[in-house]
Amino acid sequence: MSLNTYLVLHLSSIIVLLGYTFYAFAAPAETRKRVLMITGVATLLILVTGFGMLHRLQLGFPGWAIVKLVCWLGLSAMTGLAYRRRAKADLFMMITFALAITAVAMVFVRPF
Repeated sequence: MSLNTYLVLHLSSIIVLLGYTFYAFAAPAETRKRVLMITGVATLLILVTGFGMLHRLQLGFPGWAIVKLVCWLGLSAMTGLAYRRRAKADLFMMITFALAITAVAMVFVRPF
């Protein structure tokens, strides 16, 4: 696959994951199964396309990629937490926002 294909799939999956994660904070409990399925597929696509881009760019596994992997793990967990811990939704939204900002910053800064 070309680098542009990986990039489009990666960014589209990130948009879907973040959109449905924030939707989960306000959604009724009946939507849980469908939202978790959609975010699970988006999470898998993010992981596969991210590693595909790293391989295509022949970058190895730099430090900024490790930070992005940790952010990915946190974002992947947030949808499930949104349905289980409704009382802490505000905290989890701020954590989700911080993880997303950190992941975007790693794209542009690449500190290590």
